[in-house]
Amino acid sequence: MDAGSHSISSEKSSRYAAPRPHLQEAGSRPYMPSLSTASRNPSAKCYGDRFIPDRSAMDMDMAHYLLTEPRKDKENATSSPAKEAYRKLLAEKILNSRTRILSFRNKPPEPENIVTELRADAASLQAKPAKQRRYIPQSAERTLDAPELVDDYYLNLLDWGSSNVLSIALGNSVFLWDASNSSTSELVTIDEDNGPVTSVSWAPDGRHIAIGLNSSDVQLWDTSSNRLLRTMRGVHNSRVGSLAWNNNILTTGGMDGKIVNNDVRIRNHVVQTYQGHQQEVCGLKWSGSGQQLASGGNDNLLHIWDVSMASSMPSAGRTQWLHRLEDHLAAVKALAWCPFQSNLLASGGGGSDRCIKFWNTHTGACLNSIDTGSQVCSLVWNKNERELLSSHGFTQNQLTLWKYPSMVKMAELTGHTSRVLFMAQSPDGLTVASAAADETLRFWNVFGTPEAPKTAAKGSHTGMFNGSNHIYIR
Repeated sequence: MDAGSHSISSEKSSRYAAPRPHLQEAGSRPYMPSLSTASRNPSAKCYGDRFIPDRSAMDMDMAHYLLTEPRKDKENATSSPAKEAYRKLLAEKILNSRTRILSFRNKPPEPENIVTELRADAASLQAKPAKQRRYIPQSAERTLDAPELVDDYYLNLLDWGSSNVLSIALGNSVFLWDASNSSTSELVTIDEDNGPVTSVSWAPDGRHIAIGLNSSDVQLWDTSSNRLLRTMRGVHNSRVGSLAWNNNILTTGGMDGKIVNNDVRIRNHVVQTYQGHQQEVCGLKWSGSGQQLASGGNDNLLHIWDVSMASSMPSAGRTQWLHRLEDHLAAVKALAWCPFQSNLLASGGGGSDRCIKFWNTHTGACLNSIDTGSQVCSLVWNKNERELLSSHGFTQNQLTLWKYPSMVKMAELTGHTSRVLFMAQSPDGLTVASAAADETLRFWNVFGTPEAPKTAAKGSHTGMFNGSNHIYIR
C-alpha cells in the first residue's frame, strides 16, 4: 500500500475514533495526495500532478463549529447588560447622541451679512463701467510760429514755469507765452555781442527766470516787472547751454565742460564746481528731492552727483561724481527723473546712439536700454501714469509715448517736419509743448485732459523767491 492510501485510511479511522481538539497547530499535517501515477493498489485513486480536493478528507463537523461558535459568542456578549450600558455611554459621548456620523440633513443657516455684502459687491462691479483706454490725440492741439529758433542739439531753449507761462528763446530774444490767456510778450532782446540766447530756465517760484548766453554770461530776470536783477559773469569760459534750479541754487553747465552751483542770494555766488566732463555739458537735471544731479555731455558721458559728497573736499571747491556712466555712444542731452521712483533716471543718446536707458542712481546699474531708431532729443515723464514721452530727430521727427516699464509704444505723434529739439511740460502735467528745427511750437494733450482747469496765480508761490530782495542785485 502506498503512502496515499495509508493516509486516507488513517484519516477515516481517526475521525471515528476520537474528535481532535480545535485550533490545534502543533503536530498537524495537511493532507497531501500522492503524486505517484503507478499505484500497485488498483482501487486507489490516481491524482496525477494536480491537487484535487477530496470531500472525504474534510472535517465537516469542525468547519461548522468554527463558523457558528464565534457568532454565538458575540450574540451572548451583546446580551450582557454591563456591556450594553457601556456601549450606549460610549456612543453618547463620542457621537453626541447622533445615530450617524455623516448624515444629510437640513443645511446650516447662511450668514446673511456676508451674503448681502457679496451680492452688493457683485452688483457694484456689474454696474461700474469698465475703465476705458485713454484717448491720445494724434495731432497737435495748437501750433505757434517760432521763427529764428536756433537749430542746435546742445542748447536748451524751452521751459514751462510753475505760473503756467512758457518761455522760449528765438535768436537773441526771449518770449513769454501765458497759457492762461494765450498772450505773448517779449521779455528781452540781447545785443549781438552777447547773443544768441543759449538756455532758459524758470526758478521754482515761476516768477524769476535765468537766461544763459553765448558770451558765457548768465542773467536773472523778474518777469513780473520785466527787470534785469543780476548778471553773473566769469562763471564759464564759453557759452552756457544748460541750466537747472535746486531751490536757491542755480546750476549752470557750459561748453568748457564745467558745472557750477551758484547761490543767487549772495554776492560771491559760486559755491561748488563739478568737473567730470571733457566737452560741452548739454544736459542738467536735479532730482525731485534735490539730493542728486544728473549731467550729460558731448563726450558721451553721464554723471550722477550727490550733494552728500560736496563736503568731501571743501577746500578744493570741487566735488567728485557718485557715478560715471559710459554706456551711451553719443552725446547725452535728454535727461528725466522719474516722478514716482526717486532713484530712477531716464537718459537719451544722440544720433550715433539712439537709445533710451534707465538707471538706478543709487547703484549706478543700467536697468534697461531701448533702441529707438533715431536721435533722442528730449524726455518727459507722465506725472499721473507710468509713461514716458520722447522726442526724436531724423527720420520721422516724431514724439513717441512709451508704457513703462514694458516700453511698448502707445502712440507716435507726428507733425513736425524737422527734428524735435526741445520739450516742456505744463504745471498740471497734462500738456507737452515741443519746439523743432522747423521753427514751430506745438502743444500736445498727450497725457490726458484735466478734470478741472487749474491756473496757478502769479506770485502765489511761497518760498525763497517771494520778493526781488532775495536775489543779490548789482
